[in-house]
Amino acid sequence: MPELPEVETIRRQLSTSIVGLTITGVRASWEKSLTGQGISPTAAIHQEVVEVSRRGKVLLVHLSGDVSILVHLRMTGQLLLDPGRQGEGPLTRAVLSLSEGQLVFNDQRKFGRLVVMATSRIGDDALLARMGPEPLSEAFTVEGLRQAIGRHRTASIKAVLLDQSTVAGLGNIYVDEVLFVAGIHPATPCAALTKSRITKIAEAIRIVLTLAIARGGSTMRDYRDATGAHGTYLDVAHVFGRTGQPCRACGSQIVKERVAGRGTHVCRSCQPRRPNRRAKTPKATLPESRG
Repeated sequence: MPELPEVETIRRQLSTSIVGLTITGVRASWEKSLTGQGISPTAAIHQEVVEVSRRGKVLLVHLSGDVSILVHLRMTGQLLLDPGRQGEGPLTRAVLSLSEGQLVFNDQRKFGRLVVMATSRIGDDALLARMGPEPLSEAFTVEGLRQAIGRHRTASIKAVLLDQSTVAGLGNIYVDEVLFVAGIHPATPCAALTKSRITKIAEAIRIVLTLAIARGGSTMRDYRDATGAHGTYLDVAHVFGRTGQPCRACGSQIVKERVAGRGTHVCRSCQPRRPNRRAKTPKATLPESRG
């Protein structure tokens, strides 16, 4: 599932490409891919794109006339700019026609959704309402993270970071990466985390997400940005997807475990289950952003 860096990459691309254009038509070949919440999807027609924003993993295309389109990419969704109106294919589930070009929504597994709703009612959306703070905003603080973690003392830190009410936008890829950079084993119970270790987690979240956005996110199989390009973060990932390979920090073998019901990538030397006071926090690499 695309996470914050992937959705933020698409947001930035669309913000410079479709703001000011008008929706001239909407259609779907899979009816569940394009729906309305309180209003019909056709309410988007003849409305101008005024802003493209993001909340966690959700993309929001705001239109004139108190209309917005919430884009949930979920497992395999792709929202692609198609300036020549020739980019539709067998996996295309919905199309938003624009005054110049169109947006094509592809979704192999059909879990993604485009939801048209009143902009003034976005605050009532159940998913958005329960989201925690944006991790790259001023609302995200060490104290706020400490309080959120403190409400789940017996849960693993990985499970709590995957919970969107703790912090918005993190998923399996970036939680593994964050916990490596923080030097914390994903199965560590929240009750075992001191304020200094929570501070390291908060710092690691900002570091990892900033680097991932700079590289256009991560592509495992299906993710593409709005231009159809792959994300390149996994080329420099610390642990995710590197099972059996040497740790970039210490040379130990990266292993895959099961934590919080998810496949989890760990360096057991850099992320011991019982922290060694002498152990140093792994140094995060600073890969260059793609051109």
